[in-house]
Amino acid sequence: MSLAPRVVLVHRTTEYEELVAHHGTHGQAAFFLASRGRDIEEIAERHRATRRALAEVSSAIPLTWRQARVERVDLDRFLFAPEDVVVVVGQDGLVANVAKYLTGQPVLGFDTDPGRNPGVLVRHRPSAAAALLPSAHAAGTAVDELTMVEAVADDTQRLVALNEIYVGAVGHQTARYRLGLEGDGGVVEAQASSGVLVGTGTGSTGWLRSVWQERGSDLPLPRPTDPHLVWFVREAWPSPATGTSRVAGHLSATSRLTLTVESERLIAFGDGMEGDAVELTWGQTVRVGVCGERLRLVG
Repeated sequence: MSLAPRVVLVHRTTEYEELVAHHGTHGQAAFFLASRGRDIEEIAERHRATRRALAEVSSAIPLTWRQARVERVDLDRFLFAPEDVVVVVGQDGLVANVAKYLTGQPVLGFDTDPGRNPGVLVRHRPSAAAALLPSAHAAGTAVDELTMVEAVADDTQRLVALNEIYVGAVGHQTARYRLGLEGDGGVVEAQASSGVLVGTGTGSTGWLRSVWQERGSDLPLPRPTDPHLVWFVREAWPSPATGTSRVAGHLSATSRLTLTVESERLIAFGDGMEGDAVELTWGQTVRVGVCGERLRLVG
């Protein structure tokens, strides 16, 4: 007999909970915010809205299904199973946070704060959970398969992200490396920059777009399901020893951007999670390109 599906409810602590945990009591947190011109009630109401959303989604889970809950800070220690249905209750960024730990499980995103969140990845209201959950596990359910990006170091360290991967120095100081494209005749360029961003169509609504807009780039940004990536070198510095001729481009599904480290230490991290980084030392090479896995987001 096959196991009933398991719903894994993914959420994060609210700003209100973090404030009260730091200051000890609601009153102390209110005093701290008031001294800085903010009202705790706005934050408390968002907290209550999040808790209401969690309760509404949780109550919609079929009684015969199994359940588990995991907070964002514990994702790297949680073991997802193939039969799981992953339910994210929160912001768009929380879907990106969980994506790299999945291997094809369907994901449903529920928006706890409509109007404040773009709703690109948390597409549904909690009130729709009762109708959506059974169909999320059913065969043939329509899903968007969102392209992801991966970085693989020459010592087998691997990092996966939904939005983008950043390779650069800790603290975003000057990074030194040699950059090349596989299949380009072995041509490489020594560079000194603020780092390199390689991202997906999903990521093109965030950090990548800000670089793209600031630069006035004419590169077309991919859509979330497009099987290619776009990359940008941030603030490349021209000098007798470093060049700026390769600062942006596309990566097809089969091509890879390669960086060989010429600094004492660089890191690669995904989706803004600098605490979960791959460390690279002098002489190491990292290859960045399209990931073979996709995020299966229920539309």
